[in-house]
Formats: sequence, structure tokens, C-alpha cells
Amino acid sequence: MGMGIVSNEEFEKELLNGSNKGSETSVDGIVVERNDRGRKEGDKNVPDSLRKIIGETSVTEGRQEALALAHMFGISDSSVSAYAKGATSTSSYEKPDKGIQEYIKNRKQRITKKALHKLTGAIDSITDTDFKEMKARDKAAIAKDMSAIVKNLEPSKDGPIGDQQNNQFIFYSPQFMQESKYDVVQVQE
Repeated sequence: MGMGIVSNEEFEKELLNGSNKGSETSVDGIVVERNDRGRKEGDKNVPDSLRKIIGETSVTEGRQEALALAHMFGISDSSVSAYAKGATSTSSYEKPDKGIQEYIKNRKQRITKKALHKLTGAIDSITDTDFKEMKARDKAAIAKDMSAIVKNLEPSKDGPIGDQQNNQFIFYSPQFMQESKYDVVQVQE
């Protein structure tokens, strides 16, 4: 029997053929299935539920907390950045997964709703008589804090609203050169 990889049938046939007659040791063979290493097609390795939790942690509690959570599961720092944006990996950073993105958005809205409820209660607890009895410095501090709250709640005027993308046009205008700017070369005929 030649050396190499053979099927079970060929191996059994050679054993029965008698090629090992006369030898005192018997040969037993096994077929070993080889597991290919690396990521299989469609294998995400990190479950979506964990991606959502890490993305939420990054947005609500900060990047350091998300990194600590990710390191517990052996997830890289770059993946944490991707999960915070709703992407499944750094290669899909520009095309976030809608499921993860919606989950993070809903969690942020839920926290914002709770914060607005507490804010409204705090504002309602200051009565007109309390406000009149306060010192000018305290009134100024409250006014400053309230203006910061209003500014944070208003939509940004600098950038596009939400996911809206504005078209941008760039016009190039070539400059005309004067004839006097070119070098003159004298040629004899």
C-alpha cells in the first residue's frame, strides 16, 4: 500500500489483501476529522445581545466601562468602538446594524425620558415665593443651569437633523493665466 491519505474502504481492502501478513504487529487506522481554524462563513463570534450591552454601556456609562466589560469577554477595543456606533465590526463601521442601533437609541431615549421627568419635578418644586426669597447669585446660578438644559434639549443647529444627509456641491474655478506669465523662448529659423 502506498503512503498517503486513503479512504476507509481502501484501507480495509489493503488490510484484507494481506499486505501486512507476516508482520507481527497489527495496524489500526483511524480517520481524524480536521477542524479548520478561523471564522466560518456567517459566524459572528460575538452574540448580538452582548454587542448591544457593550454598545449601550459605552453610550450610557462611558467608554472605560464598556472596555472593562469587553475585556472580560476577550473583545478588542476597536470592536467596542464599532458596537457603540451600532456596527457589528470595524469593517461595517459605516453601515451599522439596524438592530443594535435601534436598541442603543431606545435605551438613550428611556434614560432621557427619566431625566426629563426628574428635571420637571425639580423645576416644579421651585415656587415663586422661593425664587423671590433667593439671593441674586442663586437666581443667576439657576438661570444659567436652566439655559444649559434648554440648550441641550434643542436640536443642533450646526449639523443635520437626525439621520438627514445634506447634499454638498463643490465648484472648481480654474484661474486664467496672463500671456505675460509664460516664459518666452526665442527660436531661429
